[in-house]
Amino acid sequence: MYSYLNPMSVKWALDLKIPDIIHNHRQAITLSELISALKVPQSKETCVGRLMRLLAHIDFFAIVKIDETKEGYTLTPTSQLLVSTTDHCLSSMVRLLNIPPIVGSYNHLGKWTCGEDLTIVETALGPESYWDFIHQNSSYLKTFNDAMESDSHVVRLALRDCKSVFQGIGSLVDVGGGTGNTAKIICEAFPELKYIVLDLPQVVSGLTGTNNLSFVGGNMFKSIPQADAVSLKWVLHNWSDDDCIKILKNCKKAISGKEKGGKVIIIDAVINEKQDEHEMTEVKLLLDVVMMTCFNGKERNEKEWKQLFLQAGFKYYKIFLTFGFRSLIELYP
Repeated sequence: MYSYLNPMSVKWALDLKIPDIIHNHRQAITLSELISALKVPQSKETCVGRLMRLLAHIDFFAIVKIDETKEGYTLTPTSQLLVSTTDHCLSSMVRLLNIPPIVGSYNHLGKWTCGEDLTIVETALGPESYWDFIHQNSSYLKTFNDAMESDSHVVRLALRDCKSVFQGIGSLVDVGGGTGNTAKIICEAFPELKYIVLDLPQVVSGLTGTNNLSFVGGNMFKSIPQADAVSLKWVLHNWSDDDCIKILKNCKKAISGKEKGGKVIIIDAVINEKQDEHEMTEVKLLLDVVMMTCFNGKERNEKEWKQLFLQAGFKYYKIFLTFGFRSLIELYP
């Protein structure tokens, strides 16, 4: 029942910049050194020690011997992901997942389940969608865009193992590509590729492209620009089956001019309870609850993905398990 405090304690450490302090110390840091760096009131010094005790217990930090009389804290692979100066920093994702009004809305799960609202956001915060809520608050919108940017940096690491997916493609539309962070990574790796980012007009307004990168304001439910391939990174899980079929049908139209029909590249989770490790399945199932409650969307198993593909008019697909809890799916007409 108290496990909700684990992510809140990680955010607590992040707000105090503890991962950065340990990283910049360049060696194991003692509790007294950490307290000195934090400059907390004397009355809160013991609080820091108790926080660090918990975070070390859940392996967010590690405790190591400095000498015969002293111990210190070091970063673990998990806490290294929250060091702000690294290319793979995910601190903005932690902040996105802990936006107070959204976290608070989960107190209304029972009421939402028995009511007619599609999402818990509507039940808790009024007649508006998650996207309306985010776009109406500039600080939350910045948090969201920063989180998507940080996620793109992680994608950079994964793309090293699947470059063949983009080889032979002359043009690609990144649907819901936001401010173009994933686009810039792929354009850097494939300078000959003509890359188009499609997102809502208010998202791409004022963004500047390059020789092979352009931004187009539009709506994926209405039309998608023609290209050899279309990519959907972390998009389809936000939507219901009916909406996904509409999006995929528009993707199919967009690649119809390509000889042999082109392809759609999807990066999303594939639930596989029989083959995944217990912890991996837990992450996917928790994310499914988020999609269900906040977006009226869902995480899908392979059978559910296949049904979507067939109903949208596609005939063949391949799944590559290369993105941690997400997979890369190649989809062909």
